[in-house]
Amino acid sequence: MKKILALLIVFAGVSLSVFADNKEEAVQFFNNYVKAANTYSPTIAEMYSPKARIIRQVVKPDGTTVDVETNTSTYITQMKIGQAGAKLRHYTNSYTNIDASKISDNKYKVSSLRQPSGETYKLKTYMILEKQPSGKWLIVEELMQTKEQIFLKYAKKS
Repeated sequence: MKKILALLIVFAGVSLSVFADNKEEAVQFFNNYVKAANTYSPTIAEMYSPKARIIRQVVKPDGTTVDVETNTSTYITQMKIGQAGAKLRHYTNSYTNIDASKISDNKYKVSSLRQPSGETYKLKTYMILEKQPSGKWLIVEELMQTKEQIFLKYAKKS
């Protein structure tokens, strides 16, 4: 009986440490993403799954929102174009209220509030990160709110 109890305790401890490790890895990946984005690193393109769901949620002046979706390749292309101007302006984002929650064994949702440089407001954002069989983490879904109304021209008309 003591052996079974000891085995159960060891199994529970290992299970909890794996959960904590994956959660910590997901948060570390998110922090690496923030650093790469704020330094305009080309490695950021490698952080997305080729089939990621990318959502820009446009916050309209009246407070309503419109979701604008795109695919990974279009998003990466647009990001590279925008980086030149952002780099000249020293544009960065800071993130607060970072919270990681488990979706499944190798999938976590990291939510936060994003504050663009020079602004006083904060916008909602989340990333769903998935650990690949190779051990590499990738963004499989991302939602970022924006007040940039230009994105509305890409919204699907209902």
